[in-house]
Amino acid sequence: MTAKQQTIADGATLEGVGLHTGQQARLTFVPGAVDAGVVFVRRDLPGTPEVPALAANVSGTDRGTTLAAGDASVHTVEHLLAAVGALGIDNLRIELDGPEIPILDGSFRPFFDVLQGAGLKEQEAAAKMLVVTESVSASAERGESYVAVPFDGYRISSTIEFPHPLIRRQFGSFDVGASAFADQLAGARTFGFLKDAEALRNRGLARGVTLENAVVLDEEKLISGDLRWPDEFVRHKTGDIVGDLVLVGRRIRGHVIADRPSHAGNLALARALLEADAKQTGGKPIVDIIKIMQHLPHRYPMLLVDRILEFEAGKRIVGIKNVTINEPFFMGHYPGHPIMPGVLIIEAMAQVGGLLMMDSIEDLDEKVVYFMSMDNVKWRRPVTPGDQVRFEVEMLQFRRHVCRMRGVGYVDGAAVAEAEFMARIVDK
Repeated sequence: MTAKQQTIADGATLEGVGLHTGQQARLTFVPGAVDAGVVFVRRDLPGTPEVPALAANVSGTDRGTTLAAGDASVHTVEHLLAAVGALGIDNLRIELDGPEIPILDGSFRPFFDVLQGAGLKEQEAAAKMLVVTESVSASAERGESYVAVPFDGYRISSTIEFPHPLIRRQFGSFDVGASAFADQLAGARTFGFLKDAEALRNRGLARGVTLENAVVLDEEKLISGDLRWPDEFVRHKTGDIVGDLVLVGRRIRGHVIADRPSHAGNLALARALLEADAKQTGGKPIVDIIKIMQHLPHRYPMLLVDRILEFEAGKRIVGIKNVTINEPFFMGHYPGHPIMPGVLIIEAMAQVGGLLMMDSIEDLDEKVVYFMSMDNVKWRRPVTPGDQVRFEVEMLQFRRHVCRMRGVGYVDGAAVAEAEFMARIVDK
C-alpha cells in the first residue's frame, strides 16, 4: 500500500532561546498543504519571507545547520527536523519570530512531543520517496565518511570517536520511525567541551549554552548532571543525521552508515543521495532538449540546458548541463587545462531559471525573459569536461513581471556555483 503524505492535525507552539545566537524565539506549527514540503516562515522580517527546508538552501554547517533564502535565514534547524522526519511529516509550516530554532533541553524530545501531540493528518497524495537502490558514498573535509545502501526500511548506523574518557569510540544502529525514535534517540542531548567555549563565543556561537540545555564536559568528566545513556553522544549524532537528511525533501528508504558524522558531512550525503537518485531513475527528463528549444530563444553554442528533471510550478526547477570536451569555449579557455568559464556556469543556471518563469507567462510566443541583476555569486570549484552539472533553482518572489530567484549548481553532490538573480518578462 502506497504511503500517503502527512501533516499535523492542529497547530502548536514552542518558545525558547537559541543555542548559538542566544536570542529568544517563538515557533508556531501550522498544517501544510499537499506537496508544500517543510517551510520556515520568518514572521519577524518584512514580507514574512519563507525558507524551504531543502538541501539547496543550506548556507552554513558550522556547529549546526543553517538555511537561507534571500536575506532570510534560520539557524540550528536539525533538532526540529529530526522530529519531523521521525514522525513522517511531509508538509509543515513553521512560523518563527527569531533567527534560530530554540535549543530547549538540547534534545529532539520537545519538538517530537509537541508535533506528536498536535496529531498527524493523512493527506490525499502519495508520499514522495527517495529509495536507495544502489550504494551511495559521500565524504567531507574532516574525514567524515558515509555510505547508503538498499534496505527495506530506514536505518542509520553511526560511529563517533572523541579523545575523551566518557566518549572514546561509540557505535549505534537505530531504526528511524516514530516509536523507535521516541525510545532510543529523542532524548539524546547536544554536547560540547568546556575548553572550546571561549573560542566558540568569540566566533559568535554558543551564546545560549547553559548547563541545562547541553551536555558539557571538561577534560575528564561531566560538569552538567548525568547522562541519559552511556552512549548518549552517538545517539545525538545519529539524531542530527535524521534531521539533516530531511533536507532531501522526501522520505528515505535505505540504510545509512556514517563514520564520524558532522553537519557538513550529512549535507554532502543528502546531496549525493539526490544526485544518485536522478541517475538511478535514468535522469529521465520531464522536459527534453526539443521542448527546451521551444521555450528558450537560445541556440548553439549558447543553449546551455540539456534537460529538466524536476519542476514545481512557481516554486522550483532542476535542470542538467552535460559538459563535454567538444564545448566550443574549451578551444580558447585555458587550453590544455579545460575549465568551463564561470560566467557560462551562471548563464546555464539563469537559463534553467528562465524556464521556471515560462510557466507564468501568457502569450509565450510574444514574450522573452531578460535578466536584470545578479547578487551573491560564488564559484566553489571548477567544472571540467565529463562533469554533469545539476542546477537547482527556486523562485523567491514573483511580482507582476519581475522574478527573484536563487540557484545552486552541483557536480557529484558538491556545490560548484551559486547565485541570486532578478529577471523581467518583456515583449519581444
